[in-house]
Amino acid sequence: MSIQSILLPVFVEVALIFALCLWMIAARHGKPADPSEPAPAKLIADSFSNQFEIPVLFFALIPLAILTRKADVLFVVMSWIFVLSRLAHAGVHTTSNRQPHRGALWLLGVVTLAVMWIVFAVRILLAPL
Repeated sequence: MSIQSILLPVFVEVALIFALCLWMIAARHGKPADPSEPAPAKLIADSFSNQFEIPVLFFALIPLAILTRKADVLFVVMSWIFVLSRLAHAGVHTTSNRQPHRGALWLLGVVTLAVMWIVFAVRILLAPL
């Protein structure tokens, strides 16, 4: 796989983080968060904060997969599934915030990322010395 195809999902996830950051700043009108923050601004801030939870494991896995040459088509497809689930999750989180939809998208991302880590670990552990 080309480095571009491996890193493109990462670039999209990073773009999501910066977009949420800018949207959060605009929603707060430059004011710091407080308990009386209006609901839309809080949803955006919460979604921004979520990008520093599970996605951290994605950001850790990518360079490991590149360095060990374990990033193949399956890895890239799973990366896209993860990133698209994060985009959809952020979309639901910042708009309707419907828990069943948001929860299903979160679970899809977590399961995809867990499978990515399992596949990576198995490939490393079973690789010839």
